[in-house]
Amino acid sequence: MTLIALVRHGQTDWNLEGRLQGSSDIPLNDTGRAQARAAAERLRGGGYAAIVASPLSRAAETARIIATELGLPAPESVAALAERGYGVAEGLDVLAARERYGDAVPGAETRPVVAERAATALQELASRHGEARVIAVSHGGVIGTLLRLATDGALPNAQSRVTNASIWVFDVTPEAVTLAAADAVV
Repeated sequence: MTLIALVRHGQTDWNLEGRLQGSSDIPLNDTGRAQARAAAERLRGGGYAAIVASPLSRAAETARIIATELGLPAPESVAALAERGYGVAEGLDVLAARERYGDAVPGAETRPVVAERAATALQELASRHGEARVIAVSHGGVIGTLLRLATDGALPNAQSRVTNASIWVFDVTPEAVTLAAADAVV
């Protein structure tokens, strides 16, 4: 079993404005950089040996900040950890996109597709890292999808949202991805 701490990237200006980012490559803002440093402090002492990240700049920069703070090697880029593509809704206000499209956004990546690619990526990481603990920096849509998969839809919810720089710890085996700790560090 491999323990993988999934960290949502720090804040971007689009997060602040309530806009869907998806596969759009929006950089961190200064608040996001501070959130990445705070996440590193929460992860400190966790015995992590490696860090990986989505190739999107907001996740990659968050991972670089965490790696520097914790003295880890440079993060590896893992394409399958990239955010869910939101098709024509990218760049729109989240509420406006929901009103306009509901769950049928033209060109959007479906949750089952995101679940399959993200779970497979975690299982491949577990296979490569064995018992070593790994940090994986990703996105709200990906982490939320993995939480739904691991908790049969119980999370995320109004009390446990996937906020910027939140940390979700998963136990990963070749057979399953299970939640070990909600927005916490193990």
